Amino acid sequence: MKGLNILSALVLAGISAAQTPEGFTPIVEQKLEVTFGSKAVTPGLALSKSDTSRQPTLGLSIPANETYLWMMIDLDASTNFLNPAQGQRTTYLHTVIRDFKASGSATADGVSTLTSSSNSPVAWFGPAPQPENPPHPHRYTNLLWEQPQNWQIPASASQMLQSQKTGFDVPKFITAAGLSDPIAANYFNVTG
Repeated sequence: MKGLNILSALVLAGISAAQTPEGFTPIVEQKLEVTFGSKAVTPGLALSKSDTSRQPTLGLSIPANETYLWMMIDLDASTNFLNPAQGQRTTYLHTVIRDFKASGSATADGVSTLTSSSNSPVAWFGPAPQPENPPHPHRYTNLLWEQPQNWQIPASASQMLQSQKTGFDVPKFITAAGLSDPIAANYFNVTG
């Protein structure tokens, strides 16, 4: 009986696994479907710079009846762009795009594709980690929020998006932008 309880606990732990990297805050359990061409991202999947050169397709496997805001952030950027191994590891904001909505019906496996005609407030900037010796994978974390109705970016959040990309603080941005916690996430690795 004790073995069955342990097995049940392990199964439940696997079901509710975080979709964000270990140590990242906030922890998000719902998977954001992220696809680059024909490559569907599973948390921690290794991809190349060429795989990720174009903006991915996003989707949700939960009802997608809202408007959404998407962010991609590099958790392993260097403070020294010219010689990454000599810098300190920090975050770097790559992309924030607003006004995503479900486009059409969900697929047979229940995924609703999300699209946006916007490219703001921070347009797509694909992963481009510099080569390092030894190689260092960068964790690119994708976050999705429900965008509040009639949402306008508060000045303090806008300033963060434009001038604080290096060392970007996601929890501070959530507060400044008046957002709730992200509803879905996913991450992948790219090595320079």
